[in-house]
Amino acid sequence: MKNKILTLLFVVTFFAVWAPAASARGNDTIKVGLRYGSTAMFSANLENAVGAGYTFGYFDDDRDFISLGETEETAISMTVSTTMYLSSSGTYSDSVPSGSYRTMGSWHGEIDGFSDFDEAAEAAEDYGGYPAWIDGEYVVRVGCYTSRAEAEAAGDGRAVRSSSTAVLVTRTRSTDVLFEFDSSGIVNLAVEPNGRGEESVTWFRGYKYPGAFEYPRVTGGNLMVLNVVDLESYVKGVIPYEMNGSWPVEALMAQAVCARTFACGCTKHRSTYGFDVCNTTDCQVYYGRGSGTTGPSSTSDRAVDLTAGECMYYQGSLAKDAVYHSSNGGATEDAANVWGGVTGYLIGKEDPYEDGSSIPNYRYSVTYTADQLSWILDQKGYGVGTVQNVYISEYTAMGNVRKVTFVGSGGTKTVSGDTCRTIFYSSTYGKSVPSLRFTIGGGSAAAAPSAGVYVNNSRSRLSALEGAYAISGGGSVSRLEGSTYYAVDESGRSALSGTSSPAGAASSASGSYTITGAGSGHNVGLSQYGAKAMAEDGYDYEDILHFYYTDVTIK
Repeated sequence: MKNKILTLLFVVTFFAVWAPAASARGNDTIKVGLRYGSTAMFSANLENAVGAGYTFGYFDDDRDFISLGETEETAISMTVSTTMYLSSSGTYSDSVPSGSYRTMGSWHGEIDGFSDFDEAAEAAEDYGGYPAWIDGEYVVRVGCYTSRAEAEAAGDGRAVRSSSTAVLVTRTRSTDVLFEFDSSGIVNLAVEPNGRGEESVTWFRGYKYPGAFEYPRVTGGNLMVLNVVDLESYVKGVIPYEMNGSWPVEALMAQAVCARTFACGCTKHRSTYGFDVCNTTDCQVYYGRGSGTTGPSSTSDRAVDLTAGECMYYQGSLAKDAVYHSSNGGATEDAANVWGGVTGYLIGKEDPYEDGSSIPNYRYSVTYTADQLSWILDQKGYGVGTVQNVYISEYTAMGNVRKVTFVGSGGTKTVSGDTCRTIFYSSTYGKSVPSLRFTIGGGSAAAAPSAGVYVNNSRSRLSALEGAYAISGGGSVSRLEGSTYYAVDESGRSALSGTSSPAGAASSASGSYTITGAGSGHNVGLSQYGAKAMAEDGYDYEDILHFYYTDVTIK
């Protein structure tokens, strides 16, 4: 049966044109990278979950969707236009599969001279071919031959070959071609599902997504798959995967503001891949409307609606690094101590809220042998020979780890910031250090420098108190001498020492090292479990955000 393809000759504005002040994106849409780089696909399938059929086109620079035509098919595949093989199971590939298969070549007959898509679609019915949009011109292509000679012998117009930027659209698991698109990379094929009067929802790789899809093809390479989606719909697809959708609504509202702010400020993939935000923990986890068994809840959706358009700002500008983590173990941390560079709204503070909450796997303990650490360091380019000692060489003012030193037969290496936890990760051994709040047992602290004392803030550190001066309550100035000093806080007098080893360092070296700590994540910004605990204690989402982010405004 021939597939009915209709024409749409007008520009469709894909989303409503309102936009919060935070967003600089055309029509307030977000481009989400679902597949890219090493995960780019030779062929990508779509199937309607809500609605039926699709419109083919592309997005212009303002992210308006430009329509070229449509199909009533409900399951379609976008595939690299080259010689391809369709296996008996319905899988497209560029290599010969085992068992029976059908071949689709990259040579075609071509008839040109059509003034619009409607005319090309009508002619395609007569020729037994399919419409194509090639470098801005409407043509009809016939057949998918494996050689020029075959295409010429068929006699269906002049013989042409698909270029290295072409994308072929077929009815899924068939050789029935619906459309071919090639603009030499100037614009990308986009597909807008037809919701038939409802918000469209479309299956892709086991998850249902709102919005449209875009398929950039790097010359000669596979297809990237982008979800082009309304900002609020995007946030609804983040919340239940970054925070449990059954949690208190005020916690979910705080997460919604964070997710929206992060999405509006994220640029890390734009220059390389052309999208705004990815769908993994490298950015924010995003799975649209879910898999059918998991997905957004009515509470998580309501949290997004209640905060619609709201973002965080710092000193009048978007707080674009609105980062967050699962739990902090007792204190958040300055971004400067984790990644470098001072960020005024990401300042560490003690967190009293997590302690009263039940947090899975909150406390951890992991043991490494010297041989394991030696191998891990070698693999990550920090080799020191055979590890002989490991210790924490500096803590932050918040009590989180700032530096870890490894001593080995071949030298000494000190790492700092977030590397203090990530350097311990090993898929080979199935071991990791989840947070920056830990101690190390089994190493010797004898070689470690003093912990130091912080004055005024976390960036003013004295390596020792000997020779420092203090101002008394009466205004007199005196030089500190001796080895014991005291600070007075709300709990009373506490002894300080500028020459003692960091708390928790072991007294002697051994052949194994046990790291004990609490929390999960990089310790910067909002603690998700802390937000839950605050919400359970009666705080609202603004209270939560103002606690975890310094001097921000929400609007």
